[in-house]
Parts: sequence; structure tokens; C-alpha cells
Amino acid sequence: MTADAPGPVPFPDDDPERLTDAQRSLRAQMLATEHWSLLASRSTTQSEVLTRIAIFLTLVSAGLVTLGVLGNATGFRGWFGVAALGVLFLLVLLGLITLLRVYNTATEDLMYVVAMNRLRGAYLDLDPGLGRYLLMSPYDDQAGAERTYHYFYPRGASVMLGSSMMVITVVTAVVSGLFVGSLVAAVGGTTWLAVLLGVVAAIGVLVGFARRGYHTYLRSWREHVPLRSSPRTGS
Repeated sequence: MTADAPGPVPFPDDDPERLTDAQRSLRAQMLATEHWSLLASRSTTQSEVLTRIAIFLTLVSAGLVTLGVLGNATGFRGWFGVAALGVLFLLVLLGLITLLRVYNTATEDLMYVVAMNRLRGAYLDLDPGLGRYLLMSPYDDQAGAERTYHYFYPRGASVMLGSSMMVITVVTAVVSGLFVGSLVAAVGGTTWLAVLLGVVAAIGVLVGFARRGYHTYLRSWREHVPLRSSPRTGS
């Protein structure tokens, strides 16, 4: 009878100092492979959502041009109202779908950043001397993610206000307000009522999605358990 072949020696997770050179080399290769996989996934996700935003903005431009052409052809009478409501409804529907994808992508991007921060922490376990060369954070908590997004200094609301997410939210909110106002006018509402309800609808979409994004961001951190927490700095 022959004895069973010994299996692989498990890595001593809690004590990186006990790793042999071969184990360190293998672990570094595995971590690098995972890092590149995360980078590729993040790049693909960003490219996909930016393409969808560009498509939606193109459709909005085409839809408004179409309404202008139809208005000139019909004198803004007859079946123009039905056609305008149909085009605006389609744009609102596509805008809301695009918004859902954009806000989901923001959470996915945060997920990739946190995962890569955790990998940097693993690099430091293998070679603590690498720490002085890393500008991005090796800590997979909220402070670490914020440093990775912008490591010069903490940024405030400018990140959100200047993002593609805000652009697409504003455009969708305006289109939604235009649709609601047009619908109110089409059923016989007064001009002031149409304008009022249109503005309310636009603000509702803008505030609603902004709140959704903020609460999703907070929920992500509530449910995430970091392996490394950023060191606290004194006041």
C-alpha cells in the first residue's frame, strides 16, 4: 500500500513572517492577478456606463430636435401633442433606467476601490517597506477609500456636483419635469399649474435619486467589515 500524497501546505494567514520565499512569491503572483482582474472589471464597468450616458444624451438631443421639426410641420396643433408626450415619455423612461445603472455603477466602483485597497494591505504584509511608495491607501475602510479616490486632500461636495452622475440626474430631472408639465397642459391644466407641477417633478427626481445614492453609500459602509482601518490622526 502506498501512502496518500501530502496536500499543499496551508499559508499561515496570521503570521506573514513564517512564509517561505516560494510562498511569498506565489502569494504575490496571486494578489497581482486579482489586482489586474479588478482593474479590468472597473475599467469595463466605467466604459459601459459612460457609453450608456452618451447614448441617452444623444437620444435627448434627437428627441428635442424631432419635436421641433414636428412642431414646425404641424404648427404645434393636431397630433403634435400626442407625439410630444410619447417622445418625452420614452426619454423619461430611458433616463430613469440609465440613472439606475449609473447609481449602481457608483456602488460597484466603490466595491472595486475597497477590494484593491485590501490587496495593497496584503502587499504590505509581504513587504512592509512598500508602504512609503504607495500613494493609494492600503486601508479598506471609508477613510481609506476616500484617500484612494483623491489622496492630495479631502474633497467635499464638489465630487458629487461635478460628476457624470449629477449631469445625467439633472438632465433626467429636467426631461421628467417637461413631461409632467406637458401632460398637465394637455389635459387642460393652466400654464402656471403645468409649470409648477413640472418643477416639482424635476426637483422630486433630482432629490430622490440623490438621497438614494447617499443612503446606498452609507449602507455599503454599514455592511462592510474592513480588515485594516485607517490610523486615527490627532486633532
